[in-house]
Amino acid sequence: MSRVLVARLDSMGDVLVSGPAVRAVANGTRPDGSRPNDVVLLCGPEGTGAAEMLPGVTEVHTWACPWIVNPAPAVTSELTNGLVDYVRNSRIEEAVILTSFHQSPLPLAMLLRLAGVRKITGISTDYAGSLLDVRLKPGEDFPEDQPEAIRALGIAEAAGFVLPRGDDGKLRVKPAPDDLADELAEEGPYIVVHPGAAVPARAWPALHHAATVELLEAYGHRVVVTGGPGETSLTATVAGPSAHNLGGKTNLRTLAAVLEGAAVVVTGNTGPAHLAAAVGTPVVCLFAPVVPAIRWAPYGVPLELLGDQEAACKNTRARICPVPGHPCLSSVTPEQVLEAVERLLGGVASLATRRKVWKP
Repeated sequence: MSRVLVARLDSMGDVLVSGPAVRAVANGTRPDGSRPNDVVLLCGPEGTGAAEMLPGVTEVHTWACPWIVNPAPAVTSELTNGLVDYVRNSRIEEAVILTSFHQSPLPLAMLLRLAGVRKITGISTDYAGSLLDVRLKPGEDFPEDQPEAIRALGIAEAAGFVLPRGDDGKLRVKPAPDDLADELAEEGPYIVVHPGAAVPARAWPALHHAATVELLEAYGHRVVVTGGPGETSLTATVAGPSAHNLGGKTNLRTLAAVLEGAAVVVTGNTGPAHLAAAVGTPVVCLFAPVVPAIRWAPYGVPLELLGDQEAACKNTRARICPVPGHPCLSSVTPEQVLEAVERLLGGVASLATRRKVWKP
């Protein structure tokens, strides 16, 4: 019996796109036919809720990583020794470190070596010495411009873990019954609009969202607006007087169930976009090009990608838009979002006969 640690130390969306890799480690087989029994998912505070929803995870351990979490905690012996002691006491024999292109697996690999982990796999641009047993080199062993889910799965495969037959490699979360989602479904079809974004550079203006809700309702769609506890003012503005406002009323599991019941989800490049993909719902994604869409767009579901992907902010990874007026997203009109929703619903012809023009 073996225990394998899979590390994904950043946000909810990052954890969700790592799901196929986690399933490969948990349920796949090695060339010799052996299969691990337990997967311990090491994640950051923002990823814990998503980690608990991933199929194949036996145990979740949350650790605030000082080179990934923002704002970063101080590097102390208490922080690092706490992780080393946990890994050593958990009888973990092997680790698969999942990182994005701007992250290094080497600091974590050092701590895992000190904890006695015998085999470690990861991607590293820098020379890894004895820190990695299996080292993939970006741009040499795999292309960087590929969906993040495929990148993570490639790390797992390099470690010797292959998805089991019949697994399509898409994002997935464990289903859970939810009374609120059931009540929404009983009232008929609906579109979800999720206006919030953790990073301001990825947010579409609130009044654009509000106008989109009005247009969707004018075309006969029922709209549900979702958001976190700190976004209740935003969701109230966006929902207006008639949309169903769930701002601050859903935990992550309830949100997943609400998104699963939606016909289409309208959101930015944020965690709920990946959560929608994980429950199989089509997405209209207002995507700011501060990170590449080929890597971070919702994966494995019907998708309409909106936003100027060649704008001046392209690939800057900016948290605050560096271009006055935020043109990459502010140039997208609510009418364009409506059209994208209709395309996903198969209603292009009917929309063409009812075209309206939105004016800011």
